[in-house]
Amino acid sequence: MARVWKFGDDVDTDQIVPGRYAPYMTSEAEFFRYAFIEHRPEFAQNVRPGDIIVAGDNFGCGSSREYAPLALKKLGIAAIIANSFARIFFRNAINLGIPLFEDRAAVSALADGEEVELDVANGLLRTASGQIQLRKPPAFVQEILAAGTIVDYLRRYGRFPGE
Repeated sequence: MARVWKFGDDVDTDQIVPGRYAPYMTSEAEFFRYAFIEHRPEFAQNVRPGDIIVAGDNFGCGSSREYAPLALKKLGIAAIIANSFARIFFRNAINLGIPLFEDRAAVSALADGEEVELDVANGLLRTASGQIQLRKPPAFVQEILAAGTIVDYLRRYGRFPGE
């Protein structure tokens, strides 16, 4: 079972990983340990591989720091469900192979700390009170995620999705 980590609106990349903890300020081996260090200090120490982030509007706004979604991937976040994502964060996360779901109903239905089971391929979330069918990402996003990352996709097909 995965745990839900719920956040509000406008969580920016500086809240995800503050600039002073960037890989070039700390190290590639350490930077992800500072995820949400100021917003939820217990996060990086207590998150488990497979856990899910749930958030409100505009998740990942702010600077185009690719290391913000990379930190979440290194911590084992299985997916992020939000009302909406900042455009650059969305692109960076998908390129890194992090499944993203925009689904207001799911965000409203889920609580911080709730235990869930996510079937990413089918966009199905099982909770103690039932199942939630998540709104699936666009087809090109599903193609990238099926390959793993954008680099994996390019290696396999030699082109970008939709070309």
